[in-house]
Amino acid sequence: MKMQKITLRMVLDAIEEKAPVNLQESYDNSGIQFGDPEKEVTKGLLCLDVTESIIDEAIEKECDFIISHHPLLFGGIKSLSGKNYIERTLIKAIKADIAILSAHTNLDSVLAGVNARLASKIGLTNLSILAPKEGVLKKMVVFCPLSHAKILRKAIFDAGAGKIGNYDCCSYNIKGKGTFRAGDNTNPFVGAKGSIHEEEEVRIETILPEWLVGKLVKTVIAAHPYEEVAYDIYSLDNEYTSAGMGMIGELVEPGDEIDFLTMIKKNLGIDCIRHNPLSGRKIQKVAVCGGSGSFLRHNAIAAKVDAFITADIKYHDFFDVEERLLLADVGHYESEQFTKEILYEIVTEKFTNFALLISNQSTNPVRYF
Repeated sequence: MKMQKITLRMVLDAIEEKAPVNLQESYDNSGIQFGDPEKEVTKGLLCLDVTESIIDEAIEKECDFIISHHPLLFGGIKSLSGKNYIERTLIKAIKADIAILSAHTNLDSVLAGVNARLASKIGLTNLSILAPKEGVLKKMVVFCPLSHAKILRKAIFDAGAGKIGNYDCCSYNIKGKGTFRAGDNTNPFVGAKGSIHEEEEVRIETILPEWLVGKLVKTVIAAHPYEEVAYDIYSLDNEYTSAGMGMIGELVEPGDEIDFLTMIKKNLGIDCIRHNPLSGRKIQKVAVCGGSGSFLRHNAIAAKVDAFITADIKYHDFFDVEERLLLADVGHYESEQFTKEILYEIVTEKFTNFALLISNQSTNPVRYF
């Protein structure tokens, strides 16, 4: 049996199907860092950071591409002379023809992403987004004859629209009367050329994230019986509760602070946690954010959590939370170390016969003495 040809673009599409690039933060640079999107790839290496030693590992293991969590390139490059580790790493990748792609804050933002994995590692259940995304929701309104409303609604839902929280197939439908007059160069589904026609129609309203707009428009046009489809798309200010930064969950049983911190160290395999003074509170409701999440501390306080686990907390941030919660810094690399597992699962689920390796080295640049 002939093996399926897999390109770099196909791998990226598989990742972005689960973690749409529209969800990345404005400063981010997820996607292909280096490489031809149409390049055929056969073996990949997964890592958190792309470094010179990661390129060496990829060469040694005969990998032709790398998937990282942190992008190698955040800003523009005006020259490529090897003056820093980014340029040296990129030069080495170019010489070895090893493509690089990354999934960063888009993977942080999804329900089944970095924060959900961190939450599961420390035993949290009943997960929800701590700071839901805003400005990514759209509403589509389409007008359809009564005879095809059911068919069109099914096509809309199958395309991924109509999801609100844990509900799907959500729409609002209003019956009314549409009018139109077909011109000479038309082939109308109902009515006659040159005559004003009235048709009993349904106004179907549904909600969708912005990255599905193109797909949904094509779906609606393909499923609609009219030659010219009337539809509207509106931007919404509603929060998108299915994506955003950080995550909230609960421990099965409350416990004291020392036991909680001890469990965190064991489950994450770490030796050190920075935290604010203990206050004797019981810990059950917990917020997490992999990576630099201190900016969410006030969201965590507003959510009335008992503890907030993240990384890169500044000195004065520990003062800022006072005794309103236990604020714990477990380390940037340590809080995102399981991202490689997520990427492995996404890609191997899509391409079952694909060679994918998880890097055996830690790229953590921080050491503890």
